[in-house]
Amino acid sequence: MRTSNPALSESTFTELRAGASERRMTLQGTVNKTALFLAIVFSTACYTYNIGMTNPPAAMPWMIGGAIAGLVLCLITVFKKEWAAITGSLYAVAEGLFVGALSAMYALQFQGIVLQAVLLTIGVLLALLAAYSLRLIKATENFKLGIFAATGGIALVYVITLALGFFGIQIPYIHGSGLIGIGFSVFVVVIAALNLVLDFDFIEQGVEHGAPKYMEWYAAFGLLVTLIWLYVEILRLLAKLASRKD
Repeated sequence: MRTSNPALSESTFTELRAGASERRMTLQGTVNKTALFLAIVFSTACYTYNIGMTNPPAAMPWMIGGAIAGLVLCLITVFKKEWAAITGSLYAVAEGLFVGALSAMYALQFQGIVLQAVLLTIGVLLALLAAYSLRLIKATENFKLGIFAATGGIALVYVITLALGFFGIQIPYIHGSGLIGIGFSVFVVVIAALNLVLDFDFIEQGVEHGAPKYMEWYAAFGLLVTLIWLYVEILRLLAKLASRKD
């Protein structure tokens, strides 16, 4: 695997090349499809956000259902890349429902936190895109392996946390608002952000390899996965910081 994002791996292109008469993946096409997915996420997020702000308990089924559906659709899309136009759109719907309800939950506790998280996510995206375009950051093999290892470690911690949670056991410190918890969140945000660099590299490689047109949908889906992860982690970090001020 050449990128830590499970949806985006450079090896994807090993056996995927557009035929002579087949339309090929383009950068502009990928950008357009990413924008479409983000618009879907925003629309459905607004729906559950409004529910969550007026009736928090009613938003919980949407949040849980969106998270589960998003995971299932993510796995389907990874294994059926040619379905990405449909499964990616459904994933955007599911994640929008999840993110909207989650955002409302934090907004009820910390005023202005959602807008801050959105602006920071956009700022990180644009900053890293500029850095990548100017070749200030390069997705070298060592860079990819490092990010892959770190992302895998974070995923393992979250899986263990979820499993222990069923038995009422919590991992101390890292999920709290203490210095260790904040430090952990900062680390996760940095790794999530650096995954964007790998996503940009994946898209660039796809265009250069002449990947089939449907890979635009798949690449846009992979970028969306990282952006949602980044937004959620920034939201959690801001919540921890705000908790220390109270």
